[in-house]
Amino acid sequence: MSQRHEPAGHARTRLMPLPEEHWDPRTRKLLAIAPRDPGSRVPNIFTTLVRHPDPYEQFLPFGGQLLRRGRLPDRLRELLILRTSCNTGARYEWGRHLPLAKAAGITDADIDRVTEGPEAPGWTDLERHLIQAADELNSGATLSDATWEALARHFGEAELIEIVMLVGQYHMVAFFLNSTGVRLDPGFDSTGCAERARSHG
Repeated sequence: MSQRHEPAGHARTRLMPLPEEHWDPRTRKLLAIAPRDPGSRVPNIFTTLVRHPDPYEQFLPFGGQLLRRGRLPDRLRELLILRTSCNTGARYEWGRHLPLAKAAGITDADIDRVTEGPEAPGWTDLERHLIQAADELNSGATLSDATWEALARHFGEAELIEIVMLVGQYHMVAFFLNSTGVRLDPGFDSTGCAERARSHG
């Protein structure tokens, strides 16, 4: 079983989003291409990360490649991200990805299973192996031979690379969110993961 971390959603905010009145020309240019929430609001993750503009500039296209232009089906990608959010206690990540997951066809029953782990009844064989992969990468930073071979029956080399990089990317994002205490944006709900994970952990 993977090691779950205490949820970080109520941790003290260590870095605040950069207020718009402090955006210099480069910051404005970088944030101009960031995804927007309703009302043209820039999500807190971006207005916080942009305090270090050099990695921010590289982060957005790489993250967009995995999120929007990757080879994994949307449903499978979001299952991996949600399980990684649970494993790292990243409430922000969980809350932001719930709407994306539901748009990809992930049901409330699926979301319950995400918090229960790979042994929860109802997964397909492929989904169970993906959840197991997220857990193995979280706990040991590698995939077991059995999990790799199971996934290789469904995916080619590029998809196998993408699975590992996707989970790694969202670990990195969780480390940033949890350590800086980024607050979830208005209109998003982070409840569910931490409470159910504790009950099943």
